[in-house]
Amino acid sequence: MAVVTIDKVEKAYDGVRTVHGIDLEIGDGEFIVLVGPSGCGKSTTLRMVAGLETITGGEIRIDGRRVNELDPGERDIAMVFQNYALYPHLSVAENIVFGLRLRKVPKAEIRERLARTAEVLGLGQLLERKPRQLSGGQRQRVAMGRALIRNPAVFLFDEPLSNLDAKLRVQMRTEIKQLHARIPTTTLYVTHDQVEAMTLADRVVVMNKGRIEQIAPPEELYRRPATRFVAEFIGSPGMNFFAATIERGETGPVVRLADGQALAVPPERAGQFAPHAGRPMLLGIRPEHFSMAAAGVPALRITSGLVEPLGMETLVHFALTGEPAVARLSPDPALRPNTTLVLAVDMGKVHLLDPASDQVLA
Repeated sequence: MAVVTIDKVEKAYDGVRTVHGIDLEIGDGEFIVLVGPSGCGKSTTLRMVAGLETITGGEIRIDGRRVNELDPGERDIAMVFQNYALYPHLSVAENIVFGLRLRKVPKAEIRERLARTAEVLGLGQLLERKPRQLSGGQRQRVAMGRALIRNPAVFLFDEPLSNLDAKLRVQMRTEIKQLHARIPTTTLYVTHDQVEAMTLADRVVVMNKGRIEQIAPPEELYRRPATRFVAEFIGSPGMNFFAATIERGETGPVVRLADGQALAVPPERAGQFAPHAGRPMLLGIRPEHFSMAAAGVPALRITSGLVEPLGMETLVHFALTGEPAVARLSPDPALRPNTTLVLAVDMGKVHLLDPASDQVLA
């Protein structure tokens, strides 16, 4: 295992920077996930760590050793790609041990490592098959086995589950998580899927336009996003935002929305909201922090639009202060389109944002 240090690393193509001086340290045995939309620089960053892309500026170190100029084969890393890259004419066993044979590892050691790897990944009954005889999930296990058998210092995963169907992706996420629990190798994993990021990572790195927006454990990222981008990206559906002003009420601060509706701030959060009185703000509410209102709780009156029954929950779309929004509610026959609903808001969990900087203030 190893510590990976990414120190002020930049990447430019024809003078145009796509990665802007990012800093990240991955601890020994830590599972880090880079997540963000297409074009945010996450795969480029991974490829620079792997040595598949040259870096324009900064330094990458693996266990304290500068690797900027080293070839991929000299970095003690193993990579699993989106495309499995298996040799179709070789058996599962031959695909897994191919790299070891190139490196002239003794046959006895190859057999021992193959047996151990096949047991860990549940491939023991498949070793004689060709890739065409395997399912997508089995092929991905073979690709992981080819990386695992090398005993690398660092695992790099580049969108490894993108080619799998939804059910198989859930299964493979579980298998990757269990594999890392058994063999806690330092891991850098890239995905555009925030569910993958949240379920797999020790810490999640949210990237946007070649920069790191926030680094945090999954639960902290969800509960305390640093910026509007993170708040929108993490969570499905993402956070709703409404134009608002903080007013001083008789019993404490009040959030006044642009359409005139008001929400009382609970006493335990008054100190966070009161300093922003009189300023235009954004109120952030996650879909799951709405519920059908009971008497005496902060609530908003809305008119439902599209209603999506999903079994255990129902998504209700609506517009408020001119912004599209969605609420995640418990199933109820009363939830129909073009219906007036009164939705309670959990004011203990809402967020206050500065519309000028998009920073989360509370």
